[in-house]
Amino acid sequence: MQPFRGSYSVNVTPFTADGSAIDLEANRRFIEWQIAQGVPGVIILGTTGEFLTVSDAERRAFVEDTVAHVNGRIDVLVGASNAYTVNAARYAREAQDAGAQGLMIIPPYYYTPTEDEIVGYYDAITRACDLPIMLYNNPVTSNVDMSAKLVGRLTREFDTIRYIKEASMDVARVYDIVEETEGVMNVFAGERIVESYLLGAVGYVNPFGNYIPRASTLIWDYLVAGRIEDAKAIQRHITVIEHTIAEGHPTYGHQCYSKALAAVAGCPVGDVRPPLTPFASLGEEGRERAAKLKGIMAELDRLLDTLDAKAA
Repeated sequence: MQPFRGSYSVNVTPFTADGSAIDLEANRRFIEWQIAQGVPGVIILGTTGEFLTVSDAERRAFVEDTVAHVNGRIDVLVGASNAYTVNAARYAREAQDAGAQGLMIIPPYYYTPTEDEIVGYYDAITRACDLPIMLYNNPVTSNVDMSAKLVGRLTREFDTIRYIKEASMDVARVYDIVEETEGVMNVFAGERIVESYLLGAVGYVNPFGNYIPRASTLIWDYLVAGRIEDAKAIQRHITVIEHTIAEGHPTYGHQCYSKALAAVAGCPVGDVRPPLTPFASLGEEGRERAAKLKGIMAELDRLLDTLDAKAA
């Protein structure tokens, strides 16, 4: 298996109009669009994918259908997180049985577990399956901040733990993890894309591939090609998008706006499930903010056209 590299999208989960079921056909269309835009891999059933609102039966069907549809054309990683270790291990095994290429797994959330409890959690998961695991360090959503030393311990104890999405908001942690693990751990940026690359990250995990997949893919391609200033230009637009969303939905608006903006981009994927606020309920303010974001997306497309022309 080739190592995971590049910019991976954390995908939304498309729902039917009434939210009662996962819309598998919409998901297939959505993934086809992402593949056409050059996305090298997707991660399903993460936070942006509203994994907490999906039943076990829905999860199995969604994972199986997604992996079968992609059919090896790009990497498919599956979020297999759960606060109950037994469930997380079962989800991991189901993803392996479905043919996924890897997993992304946040530590047990809500409990604020000890380091030994975190190690025990990943131990059970690694015993259940052989897939490569991408740790997900996001203290805001998990109430756990995995230090570089803990990441080093997990890297040493488990052969299949070789990736991490680092989203602690401390960009220096990228360097610390690379140093602590002597380069064995492959760090994926969770924010501060350019800075993370310069500190040793090998990829980027992001929600922007749901509506600007060309930009979120090219930014990493440009970094690898040494086009640092061009990548910075893209990052400035992405930062504006991120801040605009945060102003209108300060808790965790990426699910709601990712779905709304996917529709703007021509790939409708339904709305969010409760308790998240549906985009339709945001009223005029939401529509105005979406119009502003559409304008930023159009500016970004023009920038990419200019950068492509410059390269040619």
